[in-house]
Amino acid sequence: MRHSRMAADAFAELLRPHLPALHRLAYRFTGREADAEDLVQECLTRLYARGERLMDIDILRPWLARALYNLHVDRSRSLRRTPFGHLHQPGGQAHEEQIGEIRPDPAADPDLVLETDRLRGHLAQAVEQLPEDQRLVVLLHDVEGYELREAASILGIPVGTAKSRLHRAHGRLRERLRQRNLMPANIVSENDCPAEPSDLTGFVQS
Repeated sequence: MRHSRMAADAFAELLRPHLPALHRLAYRFTGREADAEDLVQECLTRLYARGERLMDIDILRPWLARALYNLHVDRSRSLRRTPFGHLHQPGGQAHEEQIGEIRPDPAADPDLVLETDRLRGHLAQAVEQLPEDQRLVVLLHDVEGYELREAASILGIPVGTAKSRLHRAHGRLRERLRQRNLMPANIVSENDCPAEPSDLTGFVQS
């Protein structure tokens, strides 16, 4: 009993720093808070049986993300085989608060703040409208900040495929923003908009 308790404590201590990211990623995959909670709980339950293996993984974050994604895919396939599967189609989200903030100078003109908020909203909508394979790469690489090779590993695809999907996704996003005259360069300068791992404006400024 004591050994079991110590193992549980070690597992909890190891996974605790990663829980917020797992919950956020699960919501991106499922698009529903309740489904995200269920996905994370099932993932943790399965991982607990392999607790000792987790101790030997040097970089745990992308490994956990892949485990979560694989479980999401398995659950989605099972759900589609049920009579009411069409009522629960999975779909990740990229709402304004989730795609990274575009931060102008705090002393900036109020009109500038309004325009940057508007840009963020259009970016979120544009990401949601991407084809699923491209949207996932954008969310993992541009929003969550995974390296391209990590994003490819999480999705189980070659790095070249991930790079190609990311390139096509960026092209689609640029075009949508151009159609609305909402390219970031038209709103803020590079100094006003520092690039961060979760800031999607970097690709449209290139």
